[in-house]
Amino acid sequence: MFIHNFKYALKTLFKNKMLIFWTFLFPIILGVFFNMAFSNIENSEKLEIIDIAIVDEEEYRVDDFYKEIFETLSSGDKKLFNVNYVSLEEAKDKLLEKEISGYIIYLDNPKLVVANSGINETVIRNVLEEIEDTKDIINNLVQLKVQEEILKNPEVLNYMESLTARIYEEAVNELNNVQVNVKDISKSNLSYTMIEYYTLIAMTCLYGGLLGMTAINKCLPNMSSNGKRVSIAPTKKSTMIVSSVLASYVVQLIGLSLLFLFTIFVIKVDYGRNLGLVVLLACVGSLAGLLLGVMIASVIKAHENLKLGIIISVTMLGCFLSGMMGITMKYLVDTKMPIVNKLNPASMITDGFYALYYYETTERYFFNIFSLLLVAGILFFISYMFLRRQKYDNI
Repeated sequence: MFIHNFKYALKTLFKNKMLIFWTFLFPIILGVFFNMAFSNIENSEKLEIIDIAIVDEEEYRVDDFYKEIFETLSSGDKKLFNVNYVSLEEAKDKLLEKEISGYIIYLDNPKLVVANSGINETVIRNVLEEIEDTKDIINNLVQLKVQEEILKNPEVLNYMESLTARIYEEAVNELNNVQVNVKDISKSNLSYTMIEYYTLIAMTCLYGGLLGMTAINKCLPNMSSNGKRVSIAPTKKSTMIVSSVLASYVVQLIGLSLLFLFTIFVIKVDYGRNLGLVVLLACVGSLAGLLLGVMIASVIKAHENLKLGIIISVTMLGCFLSGMMGITMKYLVDTKMPIVNKLNPASMITDGFYALYYYETTERYFFNIFSLLLVAGILFFISYMFLRRQKYDNI
């Protein structure tokens, strides 16, 4: 009887056009919109080589420190600037004609002149500030070294100029040889647009609640004629419910598989080297979403359309709080009301994806897996308690 009802439930679910749309087609359509909206967003924000001008006057020519730095920044395959060495009047004209983002004039200190405030202008200013900070560090090193030499041998005062020049050169070389060893442990597909696809998967998982709701409604005598027959059939009610819920879960996994296949092979989403763990988390999240629908259908005694509206509202609210409409919302909730997202299945799913995406260890990932399983267990227990106590005087 279990197998017979399982097959019957599968056929019934696949014939329900509304369920097929929300669980199969809607996530794919939303994925297409995400791809259209975000496919070129990072390329459009990619920093390009910046055109600048340096006023080529005597003050600049005698400063070897600045000359060497700008030669380095404007050469090689990874250069930051295209530098034009021009007169002051030419620099003004180029800035006016928007041929350059700004020009640098060397007075007592380098001064940046720009016409607008934007990304390029901000980069130039930050580079100048960094150069100034570096120069201050070198000057401080030189002063310390000179003082040490004087304390060791007071006679060096007789040739201070050559000593300072030598120490200055050594300090510059020492600073140039310092390498910052930064290990890049991020995945090759590091991209903030992936957040939207993760919340899309979370939404698809929670939409399994529609399938769970339908499975339970088919077994409740106050919700359908099929439920009336189930209530008087010489078959255990638990067998009917479990087989229907299992069929719903299979349909949900099919929809989830279609979403993964579409995003991977059609719109070329790269889920990284932990695709197996991504799929595992999605399967556990689907179970939690399915049992959420089962719980709502069991607890709330209302018309099917009202239950449908509740599930969709809960799903969209959960996805909104987990960052689907903007990652800043998830950050705001995590900082102001952390308990909300700790109880939000959509947030647990997306947080598990973030753990795979940004961290080398899997402790946080498996914490979210266990949290979803705990939520699923609680939802199952609540549903079981309400279903076993339901009795009807008449239908």
